Amino acid sequence: MADETVQPLLQFEGHRHLTTRLLLSTLTGRPIRISKIRPSSTRPGLTPYETNFIRLLDSVTNGAQIQFSMTGTTLVYRPGLITGSAEGLGAMGGVIRHEIPRECSRRGASWWLIPLALLAPFAKDKLNVVLHGEGCITSSTPAGDVSVDSVRTAILPLYKSFGIERNIELRVLKRSCVPSQGKSAGGEVQLVFGHQVRLPKTLHVMNKGRVKKIRGVAYAVGVSGSNNARMIETARGILNKFVPDTYIFSDVSRAPLISGLGSKSDPNGKTKGAVGFGLSLVAESSTDCIYSADVASPPQGGVTPEDLGKQCAYQLLEKISAGGCVEITSTTTVLLLMAMGSEDVGRVCLGRDVLGTEEVVQLGRDVKVFTGAAWGFRSKGTADAEGEIVVSVVGKGVGNVGRKVA
Repeated sequence: MADETVQPLLQFEGHRHLTTRLLLSTLTGRPIRISKIRPSSTRPGLTPYETNFIRLLDSVTNGAQIQFSMTGTTLVYRPGLITGSAEGLGAMGGVIRHEIPRECSRRGASWWLIPLALLAPFAKDKLNVVLHGEGCITSSTPAGDVSVDSVRTAILPLYKSFGIERNIELRVLKRSCVPSQGKSAGGEVQLVFGHQVRLPKTLHVMNKGRVKKIRGVAYAVGVSGSNNARMIETARGILNKFVPDTYIFSDVSRAPLISGLGSKSDPNGKTKGAVGFGLSLVAESSTDCIYSADVASPPQGGVTPEDLGKQCAYQLLEKISAGGCVEITSTTTVLLLMAMGSEDVGRVCLGRDVLGTEEVVQLGRDVKVFTGAAWGFRSKGTADAEGEIVVSVVGKGVGNVGRKVA
């Protein structure tokens, strides 16, 4: 007799927003089928970093079923229970070590970390994952991924607004930058997420307040530490006019050593990973709203530290001027946590330009498909909030099925 509990597959097309759909599928427990993944490309199907992300999903869940078509252009994903780093289910000693190979060096480590952090509060046990390998990049990337410093200082603190704040830590064990052609990154980063909840709290954030302080991290990997001083001086020269309480830390580290990539004379020797420098800035308002900016030197070089410092400072000012209580980097995290919360209406104020981006618009459509709840929009209507929109999100109320309440 046919199993009546089998849910119908939700149908999607194309490779865009693939990680968000896999996340929503895992959080809501609804299976999906994604077809027409780059069918007309010279390399059809999933890219190496997308396949690697699916392997990571499989590591932190139990019972997931993943099927690919022969050409790789169709994916069927039936999610399992989010187990975290439970012993015996992919973790050794309570830690999951996930390798990112060189083929995945188009994306930064934050591309894996942000979805992983979204799954962690709904896991059965705490999450402890180490990302490492030749393709693990801790800096920001030309593809638009932020650095792990911005994840640590601008995205993880947002979980506190949802009642998720204990035992959350992101450690940078080895810094790395974007490698040039034929080279490796070799970074290493550890995410520890020990606060699991049944349901996130309902969020109401309507007042962005005024920016009271700016913090940042300037990092140099395998290059002179004077690059940090030059970036900091230029950035502070711009930002101090607006916010006197500006402090930027300096972090100088050696280039990571990658084993097994030695020369012909010493094939088992170690070689240096990619070198470079970058800057991550975070502004915090009086109502705990967070805005961030991130830049890093390109792999081909040719950019001075002064130019990077100026670019990062102006990027931060632009994010603040866009308005709203949440900037574009953190929008997916906030809206998804609101959608997975208790069955109540949460409200958040977003800038018109942030709300109008393709990423946010498609997220709203996908959330409606998975949860059946549409978002509500209205203008804030105050004189000091011109161009700001209040988004109302109804919680799904599914929460953490691994932590049943008595």
